[in-house]
Amino acid sequence: MKLVTFRIDVEDRAGILLGDTILDLAGCFACTEWERGRRFQPYQVADRYGDGVLGFVKHQDDARPVADALVARFTEGKLPPHFNGQLLAVGTKDVTLKAPIPRPPSMRVGYAFRQHVETARRNRGLEMIPEFDQFPVFYFTNHQAVVGPGDLRVRPLQMERLDFELEAAIVIGREASDVSVEKADETIFGLTIMNDFSARVLQMEEMKLSLGPAKGKDFATGLGPYLVTKDELAANTKATPKGNQFDLGMRAFVNGIQVSTGNVKEMTWTFAQIVERASYGVTLYPGDVIGSGTCGTGCFLELNGSKITKDQWLKAGDTVALEIDGLGRLEHRIVAA
Repeated sequence: MKLVTFRIDVEDRAGILLGDTILDLAGCFACTEWERGRRFQPYQVADRYGDGVLGFVKHQDDARPVADALVARFTEGKLPPHFNGQLLAVGTKDVTLKAPIPRPPSMRVGYAFRQHVETARRNRGLEMIPEFDQFPVFYFTNHQAVVGPGDLRVRPLQMERLDFELEAAIVIGREASDVSVEKADETIFGLTIMNDFSARVLQMEEMKLSLGPAKGKDFATGLGPYLVTKDELAANTKATPKGNQFDLGMRAFVNGIQVSTGNVKEMTWTFAQIVERASYGVTLYPGDVIGSGTCGTGCFLELNGSKITKDQWLKAGDTVALEIDGLGRLEHRIVAA
């Protein structure tokens, strides 16, 4: 199942993406409640099934079976076109997609791809750091600065060596604390694409102080275009003693030219291992987002240092698009603020 947040008129709503059609979850759930003889006011529906995609994740035990039945009814042509004055299905051409979870409860970014870490350090004249192999590391980033597909407005200081980062991300589906690697995959609701935008000049300046990244990262993190539930990726999922590996090709394009290639399965540290580390002594909550970190070749910082590109950075007017098999295409156009 592909879950989306979409804007229609001036309202953001949650839906299920089916080709070029989106089922409006709130409307469909209200219709279901009415058919079952229950109250169907918006607050009553939200109390049972959650509000938005984040609410769906939190209420998945109730929401998912009903959502599956709604998809089946729509596929069979048995879902009414509207209920209580609300369209139950809208075309993608009539809406604007937002980030699937516009305001996650928290957001962490990992550092899981050895190729990226090794190459980036070598380009700076540094040997591979041995601590990389001891435990998966991550940092917290600004969960209030999530952006979905579309224009990304960037201020002048952030535009200095503006970079993309090609990443996958998981969304936590169940509350978890001190979870073992053997159980960690059970806490994952689904996956999405992450673009961890980076202002490299700001980042390098502040990290000389052995803190951060802060202002070099906190202005925007792209998520989307939708959140894919794990079951939809089963054919590309392999169970290992370290947790599930996801065989999903990764690509990045700038102005239509492909610059990056990778695969989620190349993560040295699996998402399960990152969840085990992240949940040690703390609680992860439904809707928390954890990024993989940049894949090998997945940013200009690495590409420029390897002479694959020549001092190329994102600039106003550029379009950057990230693709991951099964997770869609996340595209942004850079706009000078």
